[in-house]
Amino acid sequence: MRESTLLPLDQVLPAFREVLSPYDGRVVGAVPLSSPGAVDRIVARARSGAAQARALSRHARGKVLDDAAAMIDGQREDFAKTITAESGKTIRQARKEVLRAVNTLRLSGAEARRNAGETIPFDSYQGSEDRTGWFTREPLGIIAAITPYNDPLNLVAHKVGPAIAGGNAVILKPSALTPLSAQMLADVLAKAGLPGGVLTVVHGDREVAEAIVRNPAIRMVSFTGGFSTGEAIARTAGLKKLSMDLGGNAPVIVMDDADLGAAVEACVSGAFWAAGQNCVGVQRILVADSVYGEFRRRFLRETAQLRAGDPAGETTDVGPMITAGAVDHLAAKIDAAVASGAEVIAGNIREDNVLHPTVLENVPEGSSLWTEEVFGPVVMLQPFATFDEAVALANAVDFSLHAGIFTSSINTALKAAGSIDAGGIMINDSSDYRFDGMPFGGSKYGSMGREGVRFAYEEMTQPKVVCIKHQEGRGQPLSP
Repeated sequence: MRESTLLPLDQVLPAFREVLSPYDGRVVGAVPLSSPGAVDRIVARARSGAAQARALSRHARGKVLDDAAAMIDGQREDFAKTITAESGKTIRQARKEVLRAVNTLRLSGAEARRNAGETIPFDSYQGSEDRTGWFTREPLGIIAAITPYNDPLNLVAHKVGPAIAGGNAVILKPSALTPLSAQMLADVLAKAGLPGGVLTVVHGDREVAEAIVRNPAIRMVSFTGGFSTGEAIARTAGLKKLSMDLGGNAPVIVMDDADLGAAVEACVSGAFWAAGQNCVGVQRILVADSVYGEFRRRFLRETAQLRAGDPAGETTDVGPMITAGAVDHLAAKIDAAVASGAEVIAGNIREDNVLHPTVLENVPEGSSLWTEEVFGPVVMLQPFATFDEAVALANAVDFSLHAGIFTSSINTALKAAGSIDAGGIMINDSSDYRFDGMPFGGSKYGSMGREGVRFAYEEMTQPKVVCIKHQEGRGQPLSP
């Protein structure tokens, strides 16, 4: 019988945590909890798993990942319903997340087979003509992966897939709010043939995560989440590799030569996808003065057509935010901005955890709504007079993941790409576009590493150089 990927605290009577629907509060599942005292045993299991993972051939790693992808594809509706139940993401959006996770695992399988290292041209340097060699990519060992609630399947796949491809063991700590999708992925990987110790899923509180992060056997911490948690991890981790995908505050510039229809459609989707709980979601839309009125009219019209409510409904566009506390926090920011002169021009209607799509203008640039990550279904409109002003507004925050610009001028597009400080610039698309094979990460404050399968794989492996000095005429040659 295969060893379970789920490691409870106690061998006999583990404690359990119920998982609640953010829409109606019903219990949708439960997971066993671990305590800080269990971490030494968890790490010992992972040490054994790291040896198992390293011993797997690249073909074997790739096959496990490919087979797991095929299994998820065959159970896509079950996975989508689980995502919707625990995260509140609408069922149509959840189905797309499942397809992305399938692709992420397939890309990981391909990376396992492809990215083995390179030959090194030693003879390109005078005095090294008699040397031949290469470097390989070797596993780091044990990766601690800490994932958020907003993409509870695909963001787990983005950490687990490349880690397995690289021959590592993984201790996975998914969000306490959305652990079920992660557990389903782990179970599928086990069924696909992943050795039992390679992936361990741990459910617990902050103290459990801190104990894992602090443990010296952990070679890397891969974290996706907020800045305050990222800072706490950095203080706790000690001397180990850190890769963090932290928050964003995405600007999108709409120039006066833009296709307004395309810009409006992309920005409405980018602002309110997953109830705005998206680190690259559109937050600040900067529109040229001459087209501001028309853009505003079209944007409000399309926003008004969105349906908010039960995420299981096939026609629902915007589901609930993850918790009542998250809604309260965002509502306080909206109230503070309004008190300082901002105007709500759409939405700001709350029904339990569902906040209807909300649009503001005249938001003070010093308000928290403008300077911090919104992470909810709220977007701000702001006119600008010149391109340079738009770029200055786009860059006037301390951190950035993606930005976007809509223009019919290739010169303007390339100028924006060179002058906007962000991890990615989407031209004639909203900031929330992401292909799972591209590098993904932040700029400025908090920029630590990159995700995207190939790039995460390289973060999770290290080069090893092999150099052979030729021995002809100097004794016995190397034997095969």
